[in-house]
Parts: sequence; C-alpha cells; structure tokens
Amino acid sequence: MSISSFNRRWATVILEALTRHGVRHVCIAPGSRSTPLTLAAAENRAFIHHTHFDERGLGHLALGLAKASKQPVAVIVTSGTAVANLYPALIEAGLTGEKLILLTADRPPELIDCGANQAIRQPGMFASHPTESLALPRPSQDIPARWLVSAIDNLLGSLHGGAVHINCPFAEPLYGDMDENDLLWLQALGAWWQDDKPWLQAPARLQCEKQRDWFFWRQKRGVIIAGRMSAAEGQQLAHWAKTLGWPLIGDALSQTGQPLPCADLWLGNARAVTELNQAQIILQFGSSLTGKRLLQWQAVCEPQEYWLIDSLPGRLDPAHHRGRRLVSDVAGWLEQHPAEPRAPWYSAVEQLSSQAWERVSAQRDTFGEAQFAHRITAYLPEQGQVFLGNSLVVRLVDALGQLPAGYPVYSNRGASGIDGLLSTAAGVQRASARPTLAIVGDLSALYDLNALALLRQVSAPFVLVVVNNNGGQIFSLLPTPPAEREQFYLMPQHVDFAHAAAMFGLNYHRPENWDALDQAFAGAWSKAGATLIELVVKETDGAQTLQNLLAQVSHL
Repeated sequence: MSISSFNRRWATVILEALTRHGVRHVCIAPGSRSTPLTLAAAENRAFIHHTHFDERGLGHLALGLAKASKQPVAVIVTSGTAVANLYPALIEAGLTGEKLILLTADRPPELIDCGANQAIRQPGMFASHPTESLALPRPSQDIPARWLVSAIDNLLGSLHGGAVHINCPFAEPLYGDMDENDLLWLQALGAWWQDDKPWLQAPARLQCEKQRDWFFWRQKRGVIIAGRMSAAEGQQLAHWAKTLGWPLIGDALSQTGQPLPCADLWLGNARAVTELNQAQIILQFGSSLTGKRLLQWQAVCEPQEYWLIDSLPGRLDPAHHRGRRLVSDVAGWLEQHPAEPRAPWYSAVEQLSSQAWERVSAQRDTFGEAQFAHRITAYLPEQGQVFLGNSLVVRLVDALGQLPAGYPVYSNRGASGIDGLLSTAAGVQRASARPTLAIVGDLSALYDLNALALLRQVSAPFVLVVVNNNGGQIFSLLPTPPAEREQFYLMPQHVDFAHAAAMFGLNYHRPENWDALDQAFAGAWSKAGATLIELVVKETDGAQTLQNLLAQVSHL
C-alpha cells in the first residue's frame, strides 16, 4: 500500500464529511504536510476555494466568510507555527459564534519532541478556546473508514457555534500517484458516497421555552438593549419595541436603525438615567455592547427582572444581573413572545436623543473622523453592507451615527482585536458578493496590511476607508499618562497608504474635503474592484469632538 495514496484517501473522507455539514468555503494556506488535505479539497467540486499566504489572515478570511454565509467554513494549514497563527480568529469565533473547522496537518507522533523540523505539540494547543477538538490518529487501514466519518459527524453534528480543531497527522511520503489497492477501504462506506447526508446524524437544536409570565411583564415599563444580531432580527426587534412602547437602546451592530441615536451621548445625562431607572424589566437581545455609557448604565441598573436573549450559551452579562439567561435566536424568541400595543412610557430619553443628534449635526461641516461617522449613511452602498473596525472607529459610529434598520453591519467585537480586520472584511464580501464599505484605523490597516492582496479578488465594489489619525487615538479617550502617551500608547507611524495601494494594484484616493470624498465614493461604487480611500485627519480631533459633545449633552 502506498502511504501517500492512503493519506489522500483518508483526507478525502474528512473533506467529504464536511460537505454533509454545510461546508462550502474552504480556506487554504500553502504547505507540504497539508498536501493530502489540500488535494482532497481541490478535487471536491462542492467547495469554493480561497487561498492566502498568511495563516493569521487566512483564519480571519474564514471568519468573515462564516459571518456572512452563516455556514461553517473550513481552514487547511500545514504543521508548526502555521497552526498557531489561527489562534486569534479561533478566539474571536468562540466569542461571537461563527463556525470554523480548523484542519491542521501535523507530523506523526514519532517526529514530535525529538528535534524534527517544523514539529510542535499541536493537540490541545488551543486550550479551552475551541468548542470541540479531535486529535486524529495517523492514517491506517486498520481503522475503519466508518470510524473516521462518524468521528467527524459526532464532532460537527451538535456544533452551535465557535471553532473546532481537527488535528491531522500524516507520515511521509506526501506526494505520489494514487494506489488502487486502498480503494476497498473507501468503498466500505457504500452508498454514503452517493448520498448528501452525514453518516451519523445527531442534530441537537437549542430551543428556548416560552416564558409563561410574558403576558404579565409586557404590560410593565420596560427597556430594550440591542447588541449584536442579524439584519433581519434587528429590523424585527425595532418594530417589536415600537409596538410595546418601550425605549430601544441600539448598538451600532444591532441593525435596529438605532431609533434613539447618540445613546452614548445622552446616557451621560442624569435626566435620561433617572427615567430609564423607572423600568421594571430590561430585556437585552444580543451581546458585545460598544458604548461606554451604555455599559456603565447596564452595570448599575437594578430592574425587577433582567432577561438576556442570545443564541450563544454562557452568561454574556459582565454585570451579573439577577434574572434569566434565555438561549434562543432573536427572531424565534420574538415570535414566541408577541408584543402588546401600548403607548410609550418615556419622554425625556426621546427628547434628549433628538437634542443630542442636533448637537452632532451642527458640527457636520468640519472635515474629520467624528463627522464622517455622523455622515456614514450617505456613503453606504445600495444593497450593500458595512464592516466596522475596532478602537475609535466603531465607537464614533455608535455614538454619533445612525445606521439604517436592517442594513447589514459586521465587526469583530468578540475579543475586539485589531488583528485581521481587513481579512475578515474580505471574507464577508466574498461570502455575500455585496458591495462593501469597510472602515478601519491606520494602525489596524498596518496590522493586516498584507490582506490587501485579498482585495484584488473582490466580486463587487469594495471601499476600504483608512482613517489616518496617526496612531491609536482611542488612548486619547483614556486616562493614559500624558508623558508616556505618545511613545507607549498612541505609537504614531507617520505613514500614508498610497504606496500600499499601489503595491497591490488598488485604486487610491486621499480626499481633503467633503466634495472630494463624495466624488471618490461615487467613482468607487460605479465600478467593480477595490478602492482604498485614506481619510487623513487631525490626530486628536475625533476624540476631542466626542468628549466635547459628551460634555454638552450631559448638561442639556
């Protein structure tokens, strides 16, 4: 029996088993030890293949594909530090629920801990961050194919979210012609090859029970907090809240349309907090809240009941309220718990929100990042989507902007890292084929700069806005020591991105006023391909504008 041939047969079963669990996108990095997996994926016509030379970016590309497709995405990498580079994306998926299947090639056991090249201890290397892990043995005809396929099915059949790690050791040789002698091992699976279902079917669906006392609570004064959810759920929740007559405090990622915009400003006003504290029940849908003032109020509010509804398991409440943790998708929960039409019970909050919006709008003519966040709706592509970077970008949009209800918004707000943001945005675009606006800061763009290579393959207009405020200006909002702030926190790089765009063949603009920015966007949306728009702004203006507005609104 040829070792290289049987390695391929073994990998073929693994990849085919993945198709039975909805995997269509496979992300592949170059490597020799992963050859059996790579070639098995290449031969399987069910897959759409994506490649990238950087495993860290590849993991985030898969993360973006999973976000937009709502389906599990497979990743294939070779052994050694290539595997370790998947860690950031794996962590993010564990916190936000995207399904990633990491297929990591490995040296066989006899090459571990003996000085062999590119051999590290891979089983268990991701600690508690994967939802599940499976350390496969070295391929052997002594192990039935039905064991292998049922092991994969058992791992994936009950996966509700997060990443799974499947470690796949392969002995050499890795290359060679296929051997017909090992076909009998594959054929033992019989009609499974002509089917489209898993070998072992063990679906387990999380279903929240209807809250029998909802008819009682829906007649009370309530507040709704909306965190991360899908576009359709955000739109549905906004209508549900309006029917109830309850205030909805919508995060930028909620896609509810933020009916009370500028929450991060007006929550700093004592009148707003006093009124909200009259609530008898608070319902939070989705997690990963952005606004600092919202998080502060959420931490100290003490209603009679606090319910948190999210499809992810776990507490998801850093304030540890006494109440109910209801594991359910938002749409399903709303259908189970209909709203009863009632008049709004709040007035101060609505008034303060309107006044805050007017204060922000009064400064919209100044060319800066805070004003861009306020104007963001004007730059969204039709039938498109937006990806928001972390740090100051998402906070400004959350505090000063108002995104349309039901408009798709994506972000990496689980671990909230700035690594892999461009790669994730590229994955979101590939999975959806929609026009895409991505907004990141200059340090975030530098962190994932080689992901610009992925933007050469977009299937619809893609605009990457790099807000260049020369460093990590988020630290301007924090009480960092002034003497050490620039060197150890802000870390200004004094770069522009024209050369980076040229290196990867992307269209590039550096507008210096609103008219030039409008023209750059109009041109970018009118043609296929990617455009990098560098928004060079004064270093601390964005943070200072936010702080000034906070002070103004707090005294209204």
